[in-house]
Amino acid sequence: MKTHPLTFPDLATTISRIHHELSTQASRAVNISLTLRNWMIGYYIEEYERSGSDRAEYGERLMDQLAKTLMGEGLPRCERRELYRYRKFYITYPRIGGSLPPQFSGFIEIPNSIMENQIVESVTPQLHPEGSVLITRLSFTHFAELIEIEDETKRAFYEVECIRGNWSVRELKRQIHSLYYERSGLSIDKSALSAMAHDKAEKIAPGLNIRDPYIFEFLGLKPCEVMGESHLEDQLLDKLQEFLLELGHGFCFEGRQKRILIGDSHYFVDLVFYHRILKCHVLVELKLEPFNHENIGQLNTYVSWFRANMMTEGDNPPVGILLCTYKEKALVEYALAGMDNNLFVSRYLLELPKKEEMQRFIERQIRGGEYK
Repeated sequence: MKTHPLTFPDLATTISRIHHELSTQASRAVNISLTLRNWMIGYYIEEYERSGSDRAEYGERLMDQLAKTLMGEGLPRCERRELYRYRKFYITYPRIGGSLPPQFSGFIEIPNSIMENQIVESVTPQLHPEGSVLITRLSFTHFAELIEIEDETKRAFYEVECIRGNWSVRELKRQIHSLYYERSGLSIDKSALSAMAHDKAEKIAPGLNIRDPYIFEFLGLKPCEVMGESHLEDQLLDKLQEFLLELGHGFCFEGRQKRILIGDSHYFVDLVFYHRILKCHVLVELKLEPFNHENIGQLNTYVSWFRANMMTEGDNPPVGILLCTYKEKALVEYALAGMDNNLFVSRYLLELPKKEEMQRFIERQIRGGEYK
């Protein structure tokens, strides 16, 4: 503690240090709580499957019924797929049980059989970081990637490297997919390869990674509250949403930053409408950048997903509207998602806003002083 009067630079530096330190602590606390929550869910599922008194009544329907019950009570991320993931997380990382806060440790007793299997299967158990280290340095999204690695030594390798390099989840996935472990095994100079791998690795940001779907749902936040990439984008989406609804033409608002699951990754569609005249979903994506093929490819992926997963009997195929902006220029692209029904395409072009109308709207919004 200072014994002499503060100068102004001292004051600013101290406040900045306090802010960053406590922000980091908050991030760590939320990550630990979420990780332990999912681990404990896995523990109780495994315990019930092993010795639940009425287990036989549910049989193969257990996960379906449990998911239905929990989601009915409003618990986030408790779909059947996630429940299996939590169970696998617990079985893969029983040593995390030693890191439970005192108020929980008395309720959990890790079966010796699982601990023994963990030790026997591990080729190099001494290389595994302790549970307390794992939960303070890795998020649950990291663990979701790690538990998919069946080989014990390989998983331990990525645990250590991820912690040592403070890797983001995206970096961990990239290193796994680039076969870093296998390349390290074949490399003569492993230290040089490691230095190269860590040199340009993407690090975890010190603040709370609120864009992690697990985090914001755990905190009870809605995607639209945290997923906007900028204040400008949020304002444009607000105006765009109002603009389309005011046009009439049958637009019914369905969602903003609507989360969809493709494989093991979550994506967010900026705006989703259902068009009662065309009887189809209309997806709108806004990009504050010039048009490129990645933009249209992303939108077509979303449109294809809606076609496969959201269409019901009587619906027409979904369509997408892509708005790409650059300074005072705007490009509007309509994605037809491979529709070959010429009659429907003609009606689609008639019922939806004209491209020129959409272009004028987005240019007008960007030119407005309030969006500068």
